[in-house]
Amino acid sequence: MALGLAAKKAIVKEVNDVASKALSVAVAEYRGMEVAHMTVLRRKAREQGVYLKVIRNTLAKRAFQDTQFDDMDAALKGPLVYGFSLDAPGSAARLFKDFAKENKHLKVTALSIGNGLMGADKLDAVASLPTRDEALAKLLATFKAPVSKFVRTMNEVPTKFVRVLAAIKDAK
Repeated sequence: MALGLAAKKAIVKEVNDVASKALSVAVAEYRGMEVAHMTVLRRKAREQGVYLKVIRNTLAKRAFQDTQFDDMDAALKGPLVYGFSLDAPGSAARLFKDFAKENKHLKVTALSIGNGLMGADKLDAVASLPTRDEALAKLLATFKAPVSKFVRTMNEVPTKFVRVLAAIKDAK
């Protein structure tokens, strides 16, 4: 069933709103996937906070105008599913990477974080990006490490002294 002009404009506006808020976008070809597998992918996307949409590439090109994903035009070929990461930059790439292990028909074709189109070869790097909570935990651990090492070093001086006294006492 063909979409009318009003429906196409609504889709472009919806995707443009999501794209302007998104941290990254992952694009994957789904040729040959069964509907049941696509339903599972959509459910996993909802659970992980990824906005997933299948739209025509011409509509996606119009939706990406005036957003940070404006340079994606060259990668929009074939039947594509678009995953927008709203919370963490690597969540859509992580979703596609994990789902592609189970389903051979899903093939990531392009990724974009901000201004910069990346090929599918960067999937592992983008998928391994930490979430906000993980990044904050790593930063906190980095701040905490020198302080805890200093405290252990300062605690070692009296401990060594007590061990020396205990050794002298045992010797006498």
